[in-house]
Amino acid sequence: MSEVMSNAAARRQYEENIREILNRPGEMRERSRTLVVPEKLGEALAEVPAGAEMSLDVRLESVHEGILVSAEVQTIMAAECGRCLKNFTTPFQVEFQELFAYTPTEADEYEVHGDHVDLEPPLRDAVVLALPFQPVCRPDCPGLDPESGELREAEAVVVPNEIIDPRWAALAGFEAEEDRDSGGTPESTRN
Repeated sequence: MSEVMSNAAARRQYEENIREILNRPGEMRERSRTLVVPEKLGEALAEVPAGAEMSLDVRLESVHEGILVSAEVQTIMAAECGRCLKNFTTPFQVEFQELFAYTPTEADEYEVHGDHVDLEPPLRDAVVLALPFQPVCRPDCPGLDPESGELREAEAVVVPNEIIDPRWAALAGFEAEEDRDSGGTPESTRN
């Protein structure tokens, strides 16, 4: 029973009270707060872990159809690098804007519940969709060696001698000749 209560309390932390602006088009409120993520957001290689702090900057605007919510979310992403398989964490930011309708239609996904709006569904959708599918620990991560499976060093990443298509072999000879020439002087001026 206490677990059910704690889950309900965890879900309530995503609620924003709109009593002051309810049915008052043109009214607006801005709020900032920090909450603790009750359960992880995301799957696979990247997620916002349970227990992470999440900062919310929320703008609530009353319009004729309902409450327009604009939010900026800042938190930490925990991920496994898609190249070298190392675990890492990095700052993560996402923004979303949704209309919570007074009288929802089929086109409206979210609705006003009494004197509050529940930000959890659109926040979850925005975060999960913004998480990278193939996260990398750094842009120049060399990854794993395909033959040995060992982690490559950034400096050791060298393109192996490629097998040259015989149709292009003559061009490879020109490239080697250019490398030997100093300063790239034109052919017509050489002795």
